[in-house]
Amino acid sequence: MRSVSLFFAVCGLLLASAGFARAQAIVLKDGSKVFSNEFSLEGEKIIRTIKIGEATAKSEIMRQNIDSLEWPYPAELTDSQDLLAKGKTEDAINVLKKGKDFFENFKDVEGNWYVDIYFAYIEALNAGGKFDDVIKLMPSARNLKLTDAQKMRLRIIQLDIDRQTSSDYLTIVAEAESILKETDDSAVGAALWNIIADVHVKKKEWEKALLAYLRIPVFYGTQMQRVPEAELQAALMLVKMGRFEDAGSFFTRLIASYPGSLIAERATKEKASIAGMKNEDPSKQTKDESKDGKKDEKSTAGAEKPKEAAEPAKTAVEPKK
Repeated sequence: MRSVSLFFAVCGLLLASAGFARAQAIVLKDGSKVFSNEFSLEGEKIIRTIKIGEATAKSEIMRQNIDSLEWPYPAELTDSQDLLAKGKTEDAINVLKKGKDFFENFKDVEGNWYVDIYFAYIEALNAGGKFDDVIKLMPSARNLKLTDAQKMRLRIIQLDIDRQTSSDYLTIVAEAESILKETDDSAVGAALWNIIADVHVKKKEWEKALLAYLRIPVFYGTQMQRVPEAELQAALMLVKMGRFEDAGSFFTRLIASYPGSLIAERATKEKASIAGMKNEDPSKQTKDESKDGKKDEKSTAGAEKPKEAAEPAKTAVEPKK
């Protein structure tokens, strides 16, 4: 019985020490540690609070006395990814902003997560359509010490800015396809296909946009932060193509999959706008015709070929073309 008690006591000590090892702490140059529950930020000052019995004493930790941070993977990164996967982009942005503001106080200290959170914050802003905020943050991002992977992410963010400010669509798509050939990173691939899809939308190429958006959940499903928006945009492309019943079913699934999110709210409104509408006969419209019956010049030129327009679903099984 005594050996059993000893065993549990040892296990308890091991667990406690493991938790201690993973604790968040500032490591000072004298080797001592100040744990996260012992300091706070007051403006630009790092204030340490020491409890002596029932009394407390405060002192400022000078930055020149800090050696490094002992900080596990930040909760802000984990929580924001989870929120983005649920379509709650605004909540994710708020979480990352708090993390960015905190780690900015330690951005020159070894072991900090400032760059990682900064990039995640910019990407979340971009996903949330906060274009002006992204542009304001880009100069600072370029001045950071970046890894090759982060330089690639910055390149993609810049390409996304170009996509929103330039009409040189051929160059933008060519650059995106060039980057796709350079990497097999799923995060990069998902971001690039989102850019390509948006370019097709600007060109009113609804079917091409649909297929590009669908690549994200189909081939890059691990990038859950991009899936909800890509699925919503795919459903909107079905509306543009006159496939109202198909779009309605898509919106219904989005509402069920992302409850309480802006994605679900937008899907609800879009579903209501096409309620009761039947799929249009594809032989009576071109593949790039919008739901309001307006056509671009390319679609009008091809209006005499209804057989080609009647096959929008065939290419959906050939995503690698």
